[in-house]
Amino acid sequence: MGKQYEALSERLIEFIAEQKIFFVGTATSDSRVNVSPKGMDSFRVLNNHRVIWLNVTGSGNETSAHVQLNPRMTIMFCAFDGPPLILRLYGSARVVHIKDDDWNDLFSHFNPLPGARQIFDLSIELVQTSCGMAVPRYDHIEGRELLSDWAKKKGEDGLMAYWEDKNQSSIDNIPTHIIAKNI
Repeated sequence: MGKQYEALSERLIEFIAEQKIFFVGTATSDSRVNVSPKGMDSFRVLNNHRVIWLNVTGSGNETSAHVQLNPRMTIMFCAFDGPPLILRLYGSARVVHIKDDDWNDLFSHFNPLPGARQIFDLSIELVQTSCGMAVPRYDHIEGRELLSDWAKKKGEDGLMAYWEDKNQSSIDNIPTHIIAKNI
C-alpha cells in the first residue's frame, strides 16, 4: 500500500541517489500531459523539501512551457533492481534560465553537461511511496553519451540555432521563452 509523507527521509534520499533514471510529468490546465524520462547525472536533492534537476537540450521543451504557466510537477523514480519501490515527488516547480540571478548558484551543484539549457527547482509538497512489485527488473548496462556528443558537436552557436528552431514552443504552441531568457 502507498504511504504519504510531507518530506523526503534520509532513506528516500539514498534511494534517489542510486537511481539511473527518473520521469517528469507536467501539464497546463488544457494542454497535453507530458511525461519525460530523464537520465545522466542531472538530479540533486538540496534538502528534504527541495530538489533540482538540470535540463539539457532535447527535441522539445514541453516541461518548461508547462511549468511557466502551471507550476505543478510530479517526479517519479522506480526501483528496477533491488527491493521494489516507486517514489513520487509532487510539488510546485519553477524554471531557472541561464540569465536568472540564481542560475550560477544552482548550476554549481552539477557537473556541467553539454547543452544545459534550464534548471527545474521543485518545492516538494507531498512525497508518496508505493510497492512497485509489478515493475520489472532491469540491469543498467551503461549511460548513453549520444545526446552529450550531439550537443558538443553542435557547439554553442549550433545549440542556440536549434533552440530557436525547435525549442521555442510546446507541441500545443505554448511559448517557452528559451531565447529571451537564455541568450
